[in-house]
Amino acid sequence: MTDAALTSTQIEKEARRILRRLAETGAVLVISPSFEKAVVMRDTGAGRPVRTAVTERSVAEAFALNDWIALQAKGRVHRYKITEPGRAALRRFLASDGRAKAARRDESVRLQHMVEGEKVFVEPDGRETTRAINIAESPLGMLARRKSADGSPFLNSSEIEAGERLREDFERAQLGPSITQNWDRFLSAGRAEGFAPWGAGDGSQAARDRVSGALTALGPGLADITLRCCCFLEGVEGAEKRLGWSARSGKVVLKIALGRLARHYGFSAEASAPSASA
Repeated sequence: MTDAALTSTQIEKEARRILRRLAETGAVLVISPSFEKAVVMRDTGAGRPVRTAVTERSVAEAFALNDWIALQAKGRVHRYKITEPGRAALRRFLASDGRAKAARRDESVRLQHMVEGEKVFVEPDGRETTRAINIAESPLGMLARRKSADGSPFLNSSEIEAGERLREDFERAQLGPSITQNWDRFLSAGRAEGFAPWGAGDGSQAARDRVSGALTALGPGLADITLRCCCFLEGVEGAEKRLGWSARSGKVVLKIALGRLARHYGFSAEASAPSASA
């Protein structure tokens, strides 16, 4: 996508991805002269904001013209937040393409902080089931707010950023829910080694290669829980049941997976042992 005039189809396609990220708690769209593109940053409460999505400046301008985002802070760095018209547009887009839809129509205070929708999950036996999810709060976001027994965050900032990076690439790659049914088949179709590094290319194939490399680094088991929770937004407890794991084991395994994923991406090491008390 270039800075040329955007079509309504291009704008709506990016809206499904970027507005969904902006609907998450603590998310802002940042534009700065030092940034080539507009960047969605999210405050996770784990020490530093993490990048969750990027898009062209022309897309951000189109969002502002449609009143989907509003300027929150002006200066060297401009920060924008999603508006109520933006949330309404997001619900409308998700419902129209069949991936998700608004669960309630009333304008309650609760809806100011969440966007409800539906998502298709693949069960171990191959059956597809549709369940309600809160698009404004992913399983990773909920785990990020938990504390370990010593009061420290259950997930450190590197682990959170790793999960968010995988999800961004997954969304860019436009991969479907059937991947959870047989993710090793997906890996065999991609490149296990020499995959494109982060930032190399904006196309869906480049993102697909990065996802393939990340899942290869995780391996079976760790990749399963990471895909379900970080990419398909399936709750940790639900993933435990469908994978046949014992209760409360999912979040510990997910933390281990995120630590390995952070090392795969080359993030700074922030040792934090898994704690079942979180």
